[in-house]
Amino acid sequence: MEQGYWPEGVVRQDTLEAFIEVFGTYGFSLCEHQDLEPGHEKIAIYVNAAGKPTHVARQLSSGRWTSKLGRLEDIEPMTPESLSGSTYGSVRAILKGRAESTVP
Repeated sequence: MEQGYWPEGVVRQDTLEAFIEVFGTYGFSLCEHQDLEPGHEKIAIYVNAAGKPTHVARQLSSGRWTSKLGRLEDIEPMTPESLSGSTYGSVRAILKGRAESTVP
């Protein structure tokens, strides 16, 4: 079974801490709010009741949020909280990076 890309130097685990570290390799760090900050892009990491990451949404330069739901189309506009529930869990971390950050 193919496991997909994982950056070198980060332990492959299904934990919020590991996901924060993965995005950190692309210049993202924890931030305190989901408001638009010019020059930055933000992501929201969702975790389920067991604490495992389940999904990530991202903020567009307009301040709107978007999300790719599996093989379905991207949804927009939305708020990070609009996906909270039994399927994706809840937002446990907002990260921000410079607008030129590139996440695969």
